[in-house]
Amino acid sequence: MPRLSQGAAFPYSAHMYSRLEVSNAEGADAAPASSGEAFAEVADGGFFATLDHPISFYIVRHGRSEGNATMTFQGRLDYPLDALGFAQAQAAAAWFAGLKIDAVLTSPLRRASDTAGIIGVSLDRTPIVVPSLIEVDVGIFSGIPAERAEAEYAEIYGEFEYRSWDAVPGAENSTQMYARAITSWKKMRELAEGGARAIVCVTHGGSIQWLVRSTFGARSWLPLIPTSNCGISQYDVVPTRPGFPAFIQWTKINFSAPGTKLGTKPLF
Repeated sequence: MPRLSQGAAFPYSAHMYSRLEVSNAEGADAAPASSGEAFAEVADGGFFATLDHPISFYIVRHGRSEGNATMTFQGRLDYPLDALGFAQAQAAAAWFAGLKIDAVLTSPLRRASDTAGIIGVSLDRTPIVVPSLIEVDVGIFSGIPAERAEAEYAEIYGEFEYRSWDAVPGAENSTQMYARAITSWKKMRELAEGGARAIVCVTHGGSIQWLVRSTFGARSWLPLIPTSNCGISQYDVVPTRPGFPAFIQWTKINFSAPGTKLGTKPLF
């Protein structure tokens, strides 16, 4: 299994939020052996042709974190949920409690794993940590509020506005993010092949962009889709004929469960 390690805090993170590293030295769970090979794949109907039963994938962004509340670029820094984030997770959990869910997956970052834990309690499911669901590495913007990033890195920020994280030094690029999304879909497909019919996947704004984009074969950051804290997106897969591509559709994008109080628009 890949190693997860707590590293030193970034200088702008007020020395209180550690950075979570995902090492791929012992496995391919965090990223495929060949990003180029994964870049050629699409999580479309053909990708799910092996399934013999319908399945719904519920992709959930974590509740509001302390970093979200201060409009801070978090990336791999391990910010916890704030009080509103816990309330949002409870509202999502109440909505999921009315469904039959076979598995709950989560990013290793605690803002996601705590959200998944709350949802898991309502479903009597222990969340499974999937390293490839971790948030995008935001490079030199890690731990910096958006306004500060714009002021201190004006030229880079200007390019960031139309190239997203491909413009930021040290950040994960589009090819890497697409490859991680395919890795995550392969994990979910494996569970579906094992009999799962409904899976909840708790992750992050950046990762959700690519989980969705990889179902269309879109290979650039923009345009973005909305991803509110505890927003729920649902991807339904229905087999057609054995060995043939499945019928697929996104039936929800960024749905908020009843009772979910939205805060500030979250950053990555």
